[in-house]
Parts: sequence; C-alpha cells; structure tokens
Amino acid sequence: MKRIKKKLKKLVNVVTASAFITCMQMSTVMAATDTNSVTKPLDNLKTLLLAVIGAVGVIILAKNVMEFAQAYQHNDSATMNSALKGIVGGVMMAGISSVLGILGF
Repeated sequence: MKRIKKKLKKLVNVVTASAFITCMQMSTVMAATDTNSVTKPLDNLKTLLLAVIGAVGVIILAKNVMEFAQAYQHNDSATMNSALKGIVGGVMMAGISSVLGILGF
C-alpha cells in the first residue's frame, strides 16, 4: 500500500510539473493579416498535383484514343467498350483542374 502511494505521489508530481512547464512555455504570437506565407506552399502543392493529374489524364486519353481506333479497325466491340471507358476517364482526369477552378478551389 505504501508503495502504491509513493508511485501515485510521484506520478502526480510529474504531471503537475509537466503542466506547469507547458504553461510557462506558451507565448503570444502576433500574426500579420496576410496568410499567404502560410498557405502559399499548400497552394503550390495543389497546383503541382493538379498539373500531374492533368498530364496523366492527357496520356491516358491519347492511349485510349489509339486503342479505340485499332479496335474499330478490327471490329472488336469489347476492346472498343474498354477504350471508350478509358477515354472518359482520361477526359475526366485532364479536365479536373478546370472543374476545380470553376468551383473555386
């Protein structure tokens, strides 16, 4: 019983000291009204990701257009169907930055 009280007292002391040190380390921060310095890296990352997605979409679109042309030449309806799905996906990926721009992102 005595051992548990010692450990509990030690734990209370550690928690109290940690809380006190945490409170002492807080300081007031005066932020400027312009938040561009904080959000600019995130905006750059967003722009980069949208550009990469758009570029991959254009590549997928071109690949599937060629695949559709070959399937049309060989009258292969299953491959034509698959290529059309790829074309739609490529158009969606290529146009995602325009759609997000219209929405205000």
